[in-house]
Amino acid sequence: MTDILTLVFRTFTSQTAGSEDLTVPPTSPATCSALLVGDAGLSRSVLLLAAVTAASEMGKITFSYPRTMEELLQQVASLHEPTNTSPAPPSLVVVDGLEGYLCGPGECGSGLGGFHLGERSVQAAHLSALLCDSAAFLTQVLRSRSSSSDLCRVVASFGSPGDGGEASAADASLDVLDRYFRVRCTLDRAGSYEAAAAGLHEVWNIYLSGTGMAEASCAKDCEDRPAVAQEWKLFIPPDGLMEFKLV
Repeated sequence: MTDILTLVFRTFTSQTAGSEDLTVPPTSPATCSALLVGDAGLSRSVLLLAAVTAASEMGKITFSYPRTMEELLQQVASLHEPTNTSPAPPSLVVVDGLEGYLCGPGECGSGLGGFHLGERSVQAAHLSALLCDSAAFLTQVLRSRSSSSDLCRVVASFGSPGDGGEASAADASLDVLDRYFRVRCTLDRAGSYEAAAAGLHEVWNIYLSGTGMAEASCAKDCEDRPAVAQEWKLFIPPDGLMEFKLV
């Protein structure tokens, strides 16, 4: 999935950043799943950019916007059915707002206040495992129908937690999600002074990290050492247009 995210960042790179020098990393099993963590609104915008970019590269995409955890699990499980793999299986599965599905019945949208802490962790593990299993299955279908070695990617978002108990519950859920989503894309808003000094509406720091990044780096460099998280900046001027810059 880092190949798609990098392609998005490069496509919308600031004209002064030398985007022609940026290369898109090849996809690999270590980097085909990614979790966006941060502001819900910005995460949704990045997800949509990734989906639109991927559509031009890969074709069919599956969006999942069910109302409850049960409906989400059913939809993800149904990706194994022939009706969803013919004539072509999806190459990208996008799930927006995982934090909303980890709340209790009737409480989605009002914070992580439904399930007990242990129950949220179990739900997070169950959903993540099913998403990864479905992606692996779809990858097998993709490869069986063509000579390419393409992979089915999974990208999901998890909104920033609040304070106190909500933050603790979110941290516990993220610990579980990180075991399955090998790459984390963290969206961290910079201070208002930095944005004001540049005449911008908002400035965000974007960090790509996780075990998938480390494994991809080791495979590339043939060295047993952890990867340094890749960092980008996102500039949003008053007109709302996004520009990315590699740091």
